[in-house]
This record gives sequence, C-alpha cells and structure tokens, in this order.
Amino acid sequence: MKDMRKYLIGAAGAVIVVAAALGGAVGERMWGLLDKWLPRNNVQSSMFNVQKVLNEENVVIDVAERVSPSVVTVRIKKTQLFRQPIFDFFGQLGRTQERNIEQDIGTGFVIENDGLIATNKHVVGDTNAKYEVVTKDDKTYEVEKIYRDPANDLAILKINASGLKPVEMGDSSKLKVGQFVVAIGTALGEFRHTVTTGVVSGLGRGITAGSAFEGFAERLDDVIQTDAAINPGNSGGPLLNSAGQVVGVNTAVSSEGQNIGFAIPINVIKDAIDNFNKTGQFSRPFLGVKYRMIDLNTALRNEVPQGAYVEEVVKDSPAEKAGLESGDIITKIAGQKIARDDGSLAKIISGKKVGEKVEVEYWRDGETKIVGVTLEEAK
Repeated sequence: MKDMRKYLIGAAGAVIVVAAALGGAVGERMWGLLDKWLPRNNVQSSMFNVQKVLNEENVVIDVAERVSPSVVTVRIKKTQLFRQPIFDFFGQLGRTQERNIEQDIGTGFVIENDGLIATNKHVVGDTNAKYEVVTKDDKTYEVEKIYRDPANDLAILKINASGLKPVEMGDSSKLKVGQFVVAIGTALGEFRHTVTTGVVSGLGRGITAGSAFEGFAERLDDVIQTDAAINPGNSGGPLLNSAGQVVGVNTAVSSEGQNIGFAIPINVIKDAIDNFNKTGQFSRPFLGVKYRMIDLNTALRNEVPQGAYVEEVVKDSPAEKAGLESGDIITKIAGQKIARDDGSLAKIISGKKVGEKVEVEYWRDGETKIVGVTLEEAK
C-alpha cells in the first residue's frame, strides 16, 4: 500500500505541473481527477517536503564541494620524553626514552592563495613543536612561521605554497538563531574533511575554549553556539552559511552536553586578518579589563547604567594605571556608547591604535567619571 501511495504521489507530481501550466477550466478538471485518488492538500504537502529535502541536500553538497579544497588539516610533530617502567627483584624502576609524535590535531582554512592559513591559536599553542599543513589533495607542507594573535584565539600559519584557493568571508553580524550552517574539519584528529550540518543555536555566548591535545584553555566571549557536530580536531575549521561563506571559526565543543559546539564570529577576527595582511603582524590595542556586558533590562532592574561591568583589572595594564577598578561600569570610550546594540567594549577598542589616548567614561558608586587612558600593545 505504501509503495502504491508513493507511486501515486510521483505520478501526481507530473499532473500538478501540467495542471498548473494549463490553468483555467482544463487545469481545474485535472485537479478534480487527481482529487479522486489523493487529496490535493496531501499531494502538495508531500511534494513540498520532498522539494525541501532536495534543496537542503543540494546546498550541503554545493558548499562542501566549493569550500573543501580551502580547508586543511593541521599536524603536530614533536619529541616527547616518557619513562618506561622496568621491573626487577626490587620492584619497579624507570628508564627515560624519547617518543616521536606525529598527529592530526586541528583544522585550518586558506585565507590567501600564497600560503596563509587561519586556525585557532590553541591548536598551535605548543611553541616547542613543529607543525605541518595537509591540503585536500594530500599535499603536505611544513609550517614556516606562526603568528599568534594575543587578543583572540587566532593564529596565522605561513607555508611555502602558491595557487591555493582562499575561502570567502561572510558577515557574522547578520546571523540569526535558527539559521542553517555547515562545518568542515578533521573530526577527532582522524577523519579529515568531515562535513556536518546544523543551525545556529545561540549567539553571544561565553565559553572556555582549548585543545584536547594540548591541554590549553582560554576564555572567549560573544561566540556562536551551534548544534552542527564539532569534535576535537575540528578546532580552527570554518563554520559556513548556505552560500559557502565563512561566518565563524570552530573552536570548542561542550563536554557537558550533546550537540553543542561553539565558533568565534568571523567579524571578530576579520579585522585582525586584514591588519595582518597589511602589516605582517598582529598589533592590537589593549585596555586591560575583564568585563561582561550589562544590557538595558539588567541595567533597569539594578538601577545602574548600561555598559561594560568590570570584573577584573589586569595588573600593570593601561586600565590599572588610569585608576579603573573592579565594579566600575564603563559607559563610553572616546565618546562611543558601550551597549550590545551599538558595539561592545572589545569592538570599540579594536578600532583604536596602539599608543592612542582615549577618554573613558565610567560609573562608580552613583557617580559618572571620565579618565584619560593611553592604550598599549597587547602582549
């Protein structure tokens, strides 16, 4: 019976096309004949669902085929000392030996055709190790230089290659919860060019990201949450929209839940990449505060201004030298309002220059104060 129903739906599809094309009285008579076999609403619904599935499949296939050549695997090469147990009559002894480690540990993507690769900073966090990049066509290149961004979980790798295919950058500010996304990466440090799909589950999350292989972690704010499968080894790979544009850099997976992964919005690091392409280095202005945003509703409930609530002031930072303290609420930088809708503190600071003096307006104990702060280079 199910097979017969599928056959009728398939045949009905052809009738629908003809009826729609003819229109008028003839088209209505054909719909009348079709209704005797299957209700018109059921046929239309079935055809819509089939078309929806086919469209989604085509999107994923198209994105994977176009972007996969730009996605690379990052490998680590290092020598590690370990103690091999030896047993004798007196118990267990130990002998130190060297072990060579060569392992796929992360993912990256091409940003310039002359050999510039973007990945997470924590993927290449071991400064004593050597790294390699493996392209989709299994060509292996030694990483000649690594540039680590002090302000973001971002690193740029330089390899001696030409004719590579760069990715197309998207605009992460236009992302919406529920939007379809695709992730590509070396899942579990073993399965290269794994393609997974999902949706944007949340925006503006705060997480602690790190590498399962390196044991390193750092705090990241304002990241994208997705239910596209992101596993250890996916770090540094692209999160893509349905147009095949990079909207995020996959960076972490939750150890406390299922189908919860995170990516750094591409807009956060786009300026850093542009600056690197122009200067060949990362030079970022640094204020020196750890903060969290106070939105309008929270501000109204607590009778405080909207802005960046300072949780911690970094020792010997420009903020400490200017007299800022924990508990202050920064409301303006250089006349620009600090608000989630208008721009976060980090975004405004990133638009300034190292050595630039800016006015910082802040609220403390019911009073609004202004202080001059000279921004320093992030170390």
